[in-house]
Parts: sequence; structure tokens; C-alpha cells
Amino acid sequence: MEYRSSKSIERQSFNYGPRGRHRAKERKHVQINIGLMVPNGTDLKPLRGKTLPLFVDPEVAAPDVLKQAVQKMKTFNKDMPEGPYILLYPDCSEVVHVPGSERPFKLAEYKKELGRPYCRITFFICLETHFKGGATDNTSDSDSEIVIASRSTAEFNRADTVVFEPQNRSTPKLKPKDERDAPGHSATIRPGQIVISDAEDMDPSETNPDKTCYSKYTDLYAPGVEEEDEELVAVNVENFQHTAVEEMDITLPDIVANLALPIDHKRVSRFNISRANVWDGAVRGFKRTTYSETCDMLVRFTDDAGIFEEGIDTGGPRREFLSLLMKHLKDRPIFDGPEGHRFLVYNANAVREDEYFMAGKMIAVSVVHGGPGPHFLSEDLVHYLAGQPSFKSTVNLITDEEIGKALREIENAASLDALQECIMRHSTMLQTAGCLRHVAAVEEKKEIVADYLQWYIIDRNSSVIDKFKDGLSALQFLTTLQQHPTLLTPVLCHFEKRLTGFELEKLTSALQGVIGD
Repeated sequence: MEYRSSKSIERQSFNYGPRGRHRAKERKHVQINIGLMVPNGTDLKPLRGKTLPLFVDPEVAAPDVLKQAVQKMKTFNKDMPEGPYILLYPDCSEVVHVPGSERPFKLAEYKKELGRPYCRITFFICLETHFKGGATDNTSDSDSEIVIASRSTAEFNRADTVVFEPQNRSTPKLKPKDERDAPGHSATIRPGQIVISDAEDMDPSETNPDKTCYSKYTDLYAPGVEEEDEELVAVNVENFQHTAVEEMDITLPDIVANLALPIDHKRVSRFNISRANVWDGAVRGFKRTTYSETCDMLVRFTDDAGIFEEGIDTGGPRREFLSLLMKHLKDRPIFDGPEGHRFLVYNANAVREDEYFMAGKMIAVSVVHGGPGPHFLSEDLVHYLAGQPSFKSTVNLITDEEIGKALREIENAASLDALQECIMRHSTMLQTAGCLRHVAAVEEKKEIVADYLQWYIIDRNSSVIDKFKDGLSALQFLTTLQQHPTLLTPVLCHFEKRLTGFELEKLTSALQGVIGD
């Protein structure tokens, strides 16, 4: 059976003749990349973290690429200024002709001349006023300074990310004078620099390209982001005369893939995790001064004696660590509420430890780095985080027995007199939440209970929710949640899902592969 990615399906209408007959036409589309150029002094620089995939016809001309690129950018970036925009090559020249010729630009011809696969071709859009030098901006988020470091320098720079290993000396021997770093080489890295070395910080997959049985096992239980093949993707297209291809439907894998674009896979943040205390190891890793969510994660597990487990992290240990972290996070004292519907509550010790910010960052990092979402947050909390007014909590979410009992009494009041008597009996509780008021009809009991729940779950915890939102802002996750709440809410909340026949077949095949190995 053939399965086709939803993000490779684009539709148009084509009008044939005066009767307006329509038909579907099979077309081939390819993936390229588009980015954003911004001014940096008198030059233009790519804006990091803004590159997006774009699916186009290989025979597309420059104006159509520009139109689709602008539309895609505006879909994922609501703060995009109004145009007009122009399309640029990576060298900041305008896309008009195929380089080195007078032939009008066609993507297929450019790809042939460039000698690269489509998925490695990148164009940029830029405001016309910026291209013509009408504005300057020295605050662009352009590429940082690159520093080439020797192995010894790189090891020194990452020294604070390595835990004590009994077999190694904590104080290294001084190197002979002729082996020390040459003059001009610094052992410290200034802010904004990128270190490239031949040390272990390079992509670990290069040293062990074979996928182990362990990584196959962990793939079964962690979500991944599907990648498009380099080959042409067959799509059904209904054409409209002289109409550009419409923007594709956005899927969750699209969103996660775009969020992951800023991750630098040539640098790593190290996590040394003891299975007996996953939470403490995670906190140490996230609080290191060298930690950056834009670096890849290198996870090594240790046993109770502190001995590292064998194997190289090719993705499996990272996903296992993030899965364990989400399970531990659920039971932290910063959350309250029943299983699968947890909401934030104020905890003085957690505030001192900045745990709310850390929890938000952990969730954002887990999702973007290929791990699972928490799948335990209350829908009302997530709706509030996403800027949606929806609130539909029930008394069943209240774990405090006395408060839950009082609210049920108000809910079950059968007459106006009974309701007024309940309100007076629980006046102190209602007054604390600002819900104490005179009622003239028994139906008002629903409003009183709803107002109290809104205060109990959201309003009274607003200060720590703001800290949590700051952590969720890592890697633009919170912004994307607010832009696409329908797609990202299931990542954060618990939803019952029926296992389809295809998913069951895929899971069974994967299990058989692991057992066979």
C-alpha cells in the first residue's frame, strides 16, 4: 500500500473551456528551503531560525517562488512586515536569471547548474527597501563568529560539562611547553562564538553509523519527524489558469521540523543521567552555564555506582531520557489535579529553585529535540497558555476534599434558599476568590462554580504560570503553540486515541525486527 505525506499534497482548480469543467492533474513537486534576509549594517545577513521547507514545481519561475515563499513565511511568522519582497540567492543577488547565463530563472535549470539535490537548495526573501539600502539594523540574529579550536582547547572549554569519573584525574597534567596552545589561542570562549573542533562534540552518529538494536527499541515508543525523500514527490493538483499553487496544509511534523531547524548538530550539551535519579541529573544538565537548547543533546546513562553504560548516543538514549523526564515532571509538586489533567500550583520552594521556568523549558526542548510531550496538562491550562478564552473545568479537577465538597454543595442546590444558605456557609472561601455575591436565581450557581474554578486553576497561580510560559518560549515553542493551538494541544494534553490497523501493523513489524536482532 502506498502512503503519501499530507504536506506534499497541494491543490488548484483548472478551468477548461466555457463550461468551467474541472479535472485533477498529476504533478511532481520537490522540496527546497526558503529563509529571511535582514540588514546588518550595510550588508544583508540570513536570520537564523527562520528557514522553512517549501514544496514547488521543478519548472517554477522566480515570481512564483517568491509568492509562495512570502506566503509560507507569513504563515509561520505573524510578525512579518508588509512587502514588497524580492527573492535572493545566498550571495544576496536577486533571482532573475540562471547564474552565469541570460536564461530566465527556472528551478530545474538552476538545480542542474548548481549540482545539488533540491533539498539542499536555499533561497531567501528580503524587503525591497532593505535590498536597496533603505534601512540598516545592527541587531540581526545572524551567524555568530566561528572559532576553530584544537582538541585540547575544546576539551578545556567543555570541562564544566563533564562529571567526575573515578578513572580520570580531576586535575590534568600541564602539557609541555611545545604542546601548549599557540599564541593567540584562548582557552575561553567569548559569548556569541561557535566552536568547531575535532573532539567528541562532533556529531556522534559519524563515528557509529550503524543503528543498534537499542535504538530500534526506543524508536517504538518515541515520536519522530518524518523526512521527505529527495526524489520528486507525486501530488494531485487541480490547476486554476494563471493561479499560483496554494499554501499546503500544515501538519505537526512540519511544525516540529521547523522548530528544530536552529539546532546545531555539530555541538552538544552533555547530560550524564543516573537511572536512580533522573530528575537531579536533568536539572544539573539544564542549569550548566554551557547548556544551550540550540545544541544537540548527548545523553549517557550511569548505574547506581556511577559506571557509564556502553554504547554511543545515536538518538535512542536521548529519547529514553526525555521520556523518563516527562514522567518525572508529572509528579513534581508544581502540579496539582488528577492524572492526565494536571495544572500548575504555587509552591514557594519551587519558586526559589526557579522550577517553573525549568519545567517549561524541559517540555519545549523535549518536543523540539524529538522526545515526547508531557501529555498530562489540563486542557484549560493549555488553552490559557495558547491565548484562547475557552475554559470548561469541572469540580472533579479539585483534589482538595473540603473545597471540592463545598463546590458540589453549591452545584447541587435545588432552590434559591438552599443556594443562598450554601453561599453564606462558604462565604470565606468564595470571598477569597472574589466570587461572593448576592444571587437572585438558582441558575446563578453555575456561574459561581465556574468563576471559582477559573480563579482556583488559573488566576491564583498567574505568577508561576508566567514563569512557566517563559520556559516554554525556548526554541519558539510558545509562539508556535499560540499560532497553531489545534495541532500542538494534543502534544501537551492527554487524549484517548484508538490504535489503527496500520499503526498496529507497524508496531508489530518493528517488534519482530527487534526480537529477530
